[in-house]
Amino acid sequence: MKKLLIIGNPIEHSLSPKLHNYWFKKNNINAIYEKIAPKENEIKDIIENVRKGEIYGMNVTVPYKQKVIPFLDDMSSLAKDTGSVNTIFKKDGKIIGENTDVSGFEISLKDSKYSFKNKIVLILGAGGVVPSIIKALKNLEVGKIYLSNRTQSKAEDLKKIFIDIEIIKWGEFINFDAIINATSLGLHQEENIEIDFNIIGKDKFFYDVIYNPPITNFLNKAKRYGHKTQNGKMMFLYQAQKAFNIWHNIIPKINDKLINFLYND
Repeated sequence: MKKLLIIGNPIEHSLSPKLHNYWFKKNNINAIYEKIAPKENEIKDIIENVRKGEIYGMNVTVPYKQKVIPFLDDMSSLAKDTGSVNTIFKKDGKIIGENTDVSGFEISLKDSKYSFKNKIVLILGAGGVVPSIIKALKNLEVGKIYLSNRTQSKAEDLKKIFIDIEIIKWGEFINFDAIINATSLGLHQEENIEIDFNIIGKDKFFYDVIYNPPITNFLNKAKRYGHKTQNGKMMFLYQAQKAFNIWHNIIPKINDKLINFLYND
């Protein structure tokens, strides 16, 4: 039996095991997918288990998308460009890091029917998925990207990679067309991102990378003020679909039955 897993911390909210185990069953694959929250000093040994064949493949989520890189043999060009790895597999005896977040995010935005071309976008957060978000937005010909993070030094680190983004202080807001929450604020019901909806204008696009819970306070408030909203559900599904294809050479189906299983079961 193939063993696959996702590592991250926090990891309790992840629906990756439920999703991949569903796809295993639908595609008659003898495999199991689990989730673990390792300590940082345990990552090297986990990746070595991929080399030994004890683990067939891995996904990586916050805060380890950069921290796994020193233990890999090679990375795809996209993973190198973003400095972010969310999928790990073995090929020809080498441990390879891949990034499926960029395409997952980009396709989910195309699904939204919202045109990002020449738009001003504010990203909240500077964690592991943000380089992928920036790369996808550039692919969609975004006009200008602003970035705000609670720890400003992390935002400045991203500016070294993407020199044309602008950094603003946490809690400040510019005149944006779209805003993306890429922080973990919202995983818990009591968490809020303070936004004065009276000064930001109308008809904005609010996107939350969080998909579980499906409606965070960030999205709920935006919806009450009449803004367009979208959560990270489809990004999650599309990035997982690509990872599944890398591991098993099968493109699993994404349909209403799957979505109902994941979110309404």
